[in-house]
Amino acid sequence: MTSHSAAPIELRSDNAAGVCPQIMVAVAAADEGSALAYGGDRFSAQLRELVRDVFQHPDAEVFPVVSGTAANALALSALCPPWGSVLCHETAHILVNEGGATSLFSSGAVMRAVPGEGYKVAPAAVQRAFDNTNWGDPHHSQPSVISVTCPTDFGTVYSPAEISALAALARTRGLRMHLDGARIANALVALGCSPAELTTNAGVDAFSLGATKNGALSTDAIVCSNPAASAELVYRTKRSGHVASKMRYQSAQLVAYLADGLWLRLAQQANDAMAALSTGLRDMGMDLLAEPQANMLFARVGEPAIAALTAAGLLFYDMPGGVIRFVTSFQTTADDVAEVLRRAAPVLTPR
Repeated sequence: MTSHSAAPIELRSDNAAGVCPQIMVAVAAADEGSALAYGGDRFSAQLRELVRDVFQHPDAEVFPVVSGTAANALALSALCPPWGSVLCHETAHILVNEGGATSLFSSGAVMRAVPGEGYKVAPAAVQRAFDNTNWGDPHHSQPSVISVTCPTDFGTVYSPAEISALAALARTRGLRMHLDGARIANALVALGCSPAELTTNAGVDAFSLGATKNGALSTDAIVCSNPAASAELVYRTKRSGHVASKMRYQSAQLVAYLADGLWLRLAQQANDAMAALSTGLRDMGMDLLAEPQANMLFARVGEPAIAALTAAGLLFYDMPGGVIRFVTSFQTTADDVAEVLRRAAPVLTPR
């Protein structure tokens, strides 16, 4: 067994990783002279045009915010009225891990969990929710948005066709479509599709553009292609305190992130590390909850193995029922993967 003095290896989360050097350089380059506050700077103007180009939508607007929680909750608040409800998977981050932020920012919207295999919203489950709704009855919350998470909170990935099908179903009842894109770059490289294919072309009205988990310093963003929702977000982001006075530093990060495909290269590094790690762990007999499609792995190993892996210097989240989560980042190297497998072998390999 590896000694307690072995250097720890970070697998808790990709938001535990540092900042991509190119993004740090971009922040330093933005720190020259003065600039108009609250998004009136040249970096923010450049970001808007870049987002419209990357996501292939002439009306797309981008709103830098400080966290993924803010991006999701504020986007949903502009898509869902206070008397409405958001249909999402029962494991969705917006339901389980964001402290009711959507209900807060939307002034009361209800979160409604729906099931689905592979931790993805099932169209049949959405249809059942529609069928069980008293439409037009003010005594009942009215479904107003379908929200999907891609990659899901258990590392599986929706295809563009799956999102398009849900968006088409949403339109049959006048619902809007939201995507939690905390790790959207990881999903895109896993799918090999264009950013627009997974979002604007698939019928998504607004999505969170995760960046801090993939090398940014201090910003995520909302991208919205629905003009009515964008008009609300101008006020909702300000009212919630998410319009930074020195927004040029947030915008400069996102410009560097999106320009020249940097965000996709960083995500590819994380995904490749997870592919190698999951292959090695599977060969040792690890019981995976789902096939990792991006940079997250969930496995059931039991409490004794959790204690042994912790003692071996691996940093990870342990969850109820003897389940662990490993997450790789753009900073996870091939040497890191090899060392994780070396330390895990005595714990996981059957004797």
